Amino acid sequence: MTISVIVPVYNVEKYLAKCLDSLVNQTHKEFEIILINDGSTDKAVNQLLNRIKRNTHNE
Repeated sequence: MTISVIVPVYNVEKYLAKCLDSLVNQTHKEFEIILINDGSTDKAVNQLLNRIKRNTHNE
């Protein structure tokens, strides 16, 4: 069973890495992470883009 986790990403730059690390390190491996951004003014989007470039598990 695949689980979808929806994460709002509005000005959460300082919490984002810990949140994503927690999700990626879960024991359940069949999941997708859906990130929703609605105009963040911090560097959360840049942080996400850099992480996606480094991550070999994204689709």
